[in-house]
Amino acid sequence: MKQKKRGAKAYVTFVIVAIIALVLANPKWLPLSESLRAKLTSTERSNLILNQDLKTTAAQLITLVLAVCIVWLLYRILCFVLRLIGKRSKRSYTITEMCCGLLKYMSVIVAVVWGLSILGVDAGAVLAGVGIIGLIIGFGAQSLIEDIITGAFIIFENQYSVGDIIVLDDVRGTVRSIGVRTTVIEDDGGNLKVVNNSDIRNFQNRSRINSLVIIICAVSYDTDLRRLEKVMEKELPGTKLNHPELYLTDIRYMGVDELADSGVNLKFSVQADEDKFFQAKRALNRDVKLLLDANGFEIPFPQVVVHKGE
Repeated sequence: MKQKKRGAKAYVTFVIVAIIALVLANPKWLPLSESLRAKLTSTERSNLILNQDLKTTAAQLITLVLAVCIVWLLYRILCFVLRLIGKRSKRSYTITEMCCGLLKYMSVIVAVVWGLSILGVDAGAVLAGVGIIGLIIGFGAQSLIEDIITGAFIIFENQYSVGDIIVLDDVRGTVRSIGVRTTVIEDDGGNLKVVNNSDIRNFQNRSRINSLVIIICAVSYDTDLRRLEKVMEKELPGTKLNHPELYLTDIRYMGVDELADSGVNLKFSVQADEDKFFQAKRALNRDVKLLLDANGFEIPFPQVVVHKGE
């Protein structure tokens, strides 16, 4: 809602600025006296001095404002069209958002160059100067260039997209945006982590295939494993229906995982969507516990024996 209100305010502001600029561009539209109109249309009184050599008129300033408004409006229209196209899939949406980020920087450059040319500055000389300055800055901003190049490779190689769940170092979260320079990841607590694209290495994309939820549950050494396995073979088919919104498959008994100190560790698994991984794990723990209790299998736990001296 806030973004829609901001967008509406921006469009209203643009319309008001455009109307004012058009009116000022032609003072004949204003209900003023002839003498005042003559003063407004006279460029001799509105000349400004830039750097003691460059002179600009009120008409040039109005043209400059209109040029900036046109560039801004074209940027918003292009982004609007790109976002309509990007709704088809996560990958197209990701590419669209990066293109919008590039358009923002390009719009600023075009507006600056166009504005300087309106004010009478040689655009070719400006571009040449920008190129030299960019070359100088490039040597001192290698990390920035690395971020931009890495971000481009992430998009074109389809390593991850907006909406994918990735594990990066100690952070597991959903990719909210991929910019020209940074990637924003939101964890399960709603916290946002902003990472430079060049720092994204050795990560896991958990959204490409179904996730396998695995739990380990122990039973006592007195348990008859043959009977337990027959019960699992009978009871586990159809367990997907217990939580159809979480489980993609039936619960699977994977066998004895370890002969631990206090019990025999059994492994169970089920497939689930990555965005419901923890909900599915909690449900799997509950279902296995209820299944073992219902069939009389004991789950061992540490116990303390106290001997009281005479």
